[in-house]
Formats: sequence, C-alpha cells, structure tokens
Amino acid sequence: MTIVIDRLAPGDAGYPAGLCQLAPAPELWVRGTLHDDDVLAIAIVGARRATPYGLEVAAQLARDLAARGVTIVSGFARGIDSAAHRAALDAGGRTIAVLGSGIDVVYPPENRRLADAVAARGALVTQFPPGTPPLPYHFPTRNRTLAALALGVVVVEAAERSGSLSTAGFAGDLGREVYAVPGKITSPTSVGAHRLLRDGARLVETWADIVQELPDAWRRRVRDTGVAPIDSTQPSKGSDEERMLQLLMRDEAQHIERLIARAGMDAARAGAILTWLELGGLARQLGGQRWIAVGARSEGA
Repeated sequence: MTIVIDRLAPGDAGYPAGLCQLAPAPELWVRGTLHDDDVLAIAIVGARRATPYGLEVAAQLARDLAARGVTIVSGFARGIDSAAHRAALDAGGRTIAVLGSGIDVVYPPENRRLADAVAARGALVTQFPPGTPPLPYHFPTRNRTLAALALGVVVVEAAERSGSLSTAGFAGDLGREVYAVPGKITSPTSVGAHRLLRDGARLVETWADIVQELPDAWRRRVRDTGVAPIDSTQPSKGSDEERMLQLLMRDEAQHIERLIARAGMDAARAGAILTWLELGGLARQLGGQRWIAVGARSEGA
C-alpha cells in the first residue's frame, strides 16, 4: 500500500487555523486529510494505563460527539487516546491523531491498523520530520499542538504527574476550554483530573456538558453538521426534557438557576437537558445564562 504524506506550512491552503496561534506556527506532515469542518474539534486525552471506567467514559464521549459532527483530537497513545480515536471512527465521525514522532513512525506499534483507519477517515499529523523516533521530550511539543487544534480539552483520567495535565495547561494558555471527568477518589488515575476540577475545569458527565460551554456559534454547528443529526422531535411525554420544555417561556427569558429550582433537578442534569433542547431547536440560550423557548411546543404548553 502506498502511503501519501503531505507537507503543510503556515499560510498553505488547508493549514489548521488554530495552529496559527502558536509562535512559531509549526510546519506539519499529514497522512490523511484535514477538512475545514475540523475546526469544530474537541480533544479527549488521558492516562495510558487507564482503568476500564476511564476507557468506557472516553469512548462514550468520543462516540457521542463524533456522531454529532465534532472531530475528535487525541495523541494516539495507549489507553484513553486510542479509545477516543476508535470510538470516533465507530460512530462514523472524524478524528485527528497528533503524533510525537515522524509521520512514518507508528507508536505504539500495536496501533498500526488504527493508524490506517485514522488516515482513511481523518488525519495523522506531526511537526516532526519523517523518521523521527518517539523520544520523551517530543511529547510536550505534541501536547501543545494537540491543544491548539481543538476548541477544548477533556481530561478523562490522569495521574498526579501526567502529560494530559500539560495538554490541559496549554489549552488554558491558548484560551481553550478545559474539562475533566471525575473518578474514584481512591484511584491514582483520578488525582490529576480532580486537581483540574479544583482549579476550575468544567466537570463532564456527558457530551452535553462539553457542548454547552462552547460559544453559541459552535453549539449551532454541532446541531447542523452532525453525521447523525440530533432528533428535534418533541421530548417523550412525562420525561425530564418535557418538564423543562414546559417551564421555558417564549416571551420571557429565565435564568438557569430559576429553571433549576422550578424543575427540581440538579444543576448538571438541568444543564444537559437545556443543551439537548437547544441542539434540537426547541430552546435558545441568551446572554447571562438566560433561556427561552423557541420552535414547536408540546401539547398544552
């Protein structure tokens, strides 16, 4: 099989806009194809020695986001990274793998088939010339590039000293959103993620927790570009979604705290439902975390 490798410099057609924020913006070697739609991207990273819980969560988040048109970016490492790439592909979505080696060096070696799949449905990218081995000091550079390619970085599992924490740090420096998934307080792989949460990272339980923190323009693109578009039909009768929709008004915006109190839900559940309604075209978020109803309403509303 002939492997086609492209070389992109800043200013070239197809060069990722997010990388232009880096100084200097790196030259890239690319195997696969970068699309304009890849600007709608979320990075999912975490421990190489991940727990079954971490692998399951990473895969679910990647699958749910990819199915809605969000490109999944990760570092192609063992554990969380590989789980995120595979799940994005399983959902029929796109994924970008950022390497800490040359484009022709597959590391870890057991990911050769995954590399082929990523190249066919996304892209492998690196700023290291062909033939460059995966040396330890390459990975902080890789992490910075990874963070620049995404609108936000989700850390699923991370030990106290983890490369994923450096990726989150780069994301914060670049003005990207930083998210973390809580884990068991007794698990060493949860220490880093919990530290991020204490430092102000957004807590993630579902894909909606990620999307609801994005600027309005990006949230609308999640709805519009999905491989498997979000169902905009009415919520099922008697569901939490229907109850929240009944509480929303067309002519008066309500603060999210008021809606949470009226609905009798916890903040995470209410936020996820409001995001689901917004992506389905049934609600809209205004400034100051205020919400109104739009579109069709349930009977009796």
